[in-house]
Amino acid sequence: MFTQIPKKSTPPRIRKPTIIIFSSLSIILILILIFSTNPCSQTTQILFPNFTPNYFKNTYNILYPNQETTPTNISHIVFSIASIVKTWHARKHYVESWWRPNETRGFLFLDQAPNQHLSWPPTSPRVLVSNETMGQKDVSRAIRIARGIKETFKMENTSVRWYVMADDDTVFFLENLVEVLKKYDHNGYYYVGMNSESVISNNLFSFEMGFGGAGIAFSYPLASILVKNLDVCLKRYRGSYGSDQILHSCMADLGVSLTHAKGFHQIDLRGDISGLLSAHPQAPLVSLHHLDSVEPLFPAMDRPQSLTHLMTSAKADQSRLFQQSICYNHPTNWSFSLSWGYSVQIYEKTIAPSLLQVPIQTFREWLPGARPAFMLKTRGPSKDPCEVPHYFYFDSVEDSGRWQQVVTTYVRRFPRRLPHCVVNGTHSADYVEKIIVISPVTRLQTEGSRRECCDVVHVEKENVTTIKIRPCMKYEMIG
Repeated sequence: MFTQIPKKSTPPRIRKPTIIIFSSLSIILILILIFSTNPCSQTTQILFPNFTPNYFKNTYNILYPNQETTPTNISHIVFSIASIVKTWHARKHYVESWWRPNETRGFLFLDQAPNQHLSWPPTSPRVLVSNETMGQKDVSRAIRIARGIKETFKMENTSVRWYVMADDDTVFFLENLVEVLKKYDHNGYYYVGMNSESVISNNLFSFEMGFGGAGIAFSYPLASILVKNLDVCLKRYRGSYGSDQILHSCMADLGVSLTHAKGFHQIDLRGDISGLLSAHPQAPLVSLHHLDSVEPLFPAMDRPQSLTHLMTSAKADQSRLFQQSICYNHPTNWSFSLSWGYSVQIYEKTIAPSLLQVPIQTFREWLPGARPAFMLKTRGPSKDPCEVPHYFYFDSVEDSGRWQQVVTTYVRRFPRRLPHCVVNGTHSADYVEKIIVISPVTRLQTEGSRRECCDVVHVEKENVTTIKIRPCMKYEMIG
């Protein structure tokens, strides 16, 4: 029989790693005490900064100096508009249609000084001629225009949140531009714009490039680092075709991608673009470009008259301009497609919204024969009277503040010249000559919202039809 002998108790050993840790901590504490009590030591300020509650806030303000809590408005945006003396007088009506003297900020950049004997109109932006490119024949137009952002930044950098570059034939809708830019944090690095409607244009340059004619917006922090590195970019990409291509390449070098905004329109199209404008995407209309390359926006008007006419509806309600609403009159089996402030189409047949939202291809490709031609799906022209609409174009607007509504009228500009649609229950719309549209005075919010619904509230035999726009009910389906 064996008896288990109890082991003699021994004090616990302290492992070497534990000794090392305690020793290290002791040394660190001693060093902290020594350096913190030494008034001559600068090391403490570097290793152990004073982490007051405002430390991170102050650091953030240094990185992002443009700290304001007020909502973005037009005074926070500075424009850089590219032009040349030779074409300015023929195109100035485009800029003057949206420019607001003493309210909008920015400059018109010319290739040379304008005629000193001609007084500069107060309705146009201030003129600048780049000192860095004036008189230099070897400087390309692309480089000269790209330098505009640098010159603009040097001249205007107080209380600025966004820099917007554009051409002299770009038309902006300022209230919508503000609403779009307001969505983004101007203290971040944002490069906002849109690519082309033309596949070949995007293929030649980039599907992720903001096209300059449509307008490109740079947030203040991004503009500041762009300006700092612009000369490097101009040397790297001096062979680029356009300034927007140079800037896009520079954005890639800076690590910033394009934020697509559907309301910016390059309009790399030809012919009649009414089909596109009558089925605008659900986004605020921000800009139109290349209006010299397409037919006038309204029938029986020239281009300047068309633009002035469009601005009449834009002045009444920019938020709804070109926004599509679809409604039906079931007793006649008519479908109505409304592009507010621009056009109304009547189809003598019930057509689904998913089809009416597809633009009719009234326009042609930017370069003849390019295939595929467009970045969007289109409906081909038809001779079927059930598929060809009756067209009505914007005629007038009246703001009835008393009734909290805006009344727009649309009139038939030309006969359809087709028989009526022969489908059970359909009726001819040939007798309709005018459409009255009643809409709310409240601003339309497209972000995260549904399209507005509408009701055909009155179909008169006296050639007039009335439509009322309203918010869709919670579970309502269009159709």
